Amino acid sequence: MSALASELLESLVAKHPALMACKADIAAARDTLIQAYEAHHKLLLCGNGGSAADCEHIAGELLKGFERKRPLSEDLRGRLAAQGREGASLAEKLQQALPAISLCGHPSLATAFANDVDPALVFAQLVCALGSRGDVLLAISTSGTARNVILALRAARALGLSTIGLSGQGGGDLAPLCDVLIDVPGESTADTQELHLPVYHYLCRALEAHFFAAD
Repeated sequence: MSALASELLESLVAKHPALMACKADIAAARDTLIQAYEAHHKLLLCGNGGSAADCEHIAGELLKGFERKRPLSEDLRGRLAAQGREGASLAEKLQQALPAISLCGHPSLATAFANDVDPALVFAQLVCALGSRGDVLLAISTSGTARNVILALRAARALGLSTIGLSGQGGGDLAPLCDVLIDVPGESTADTQELHLPVYHYLCRALEAHFFAAD
């Protein structure tokens, strides 16, 4: 972990004192993600409603530069530039990324599987399709009771993925299925979601500081 990631965590809890209660769990989630990415694994994300939007948001911050420039390696830039003007443009504009896949899209698969099999199993099916041992599933449920999220966690554990839960209200059924549970102290769905955003922004900042410090 970089010194900056540690400083960012202190800044997070100073700005949002309610998150002091789950500071250690936030750090554990960060370390789990760092370990997975260092081993060249990926992150899968799932959630419903506003939490589905959070999944897309998190993936968006990891798949390109968030607060730092992430130029491609010199080797890849050179191989792109060797392809002429368009290659040179790619070399200049493309960015390094941390692989993250939101399971909340895939409309063709999701609608077909929901119609033909069981709508509650869509996320679990995608975990089976896209997940590998050593990957991480970040499962978001403000109540901790979303059945499709719970089933995705069960599939992830069976496949050897690490599991991180982002929840509230005690974590509900999510809690025992998570290697790390960040249970923010929100009294309502809206309160919980408002605390989820600074948590995952911190995780994205910390990951970027760790992997792209030299950039």
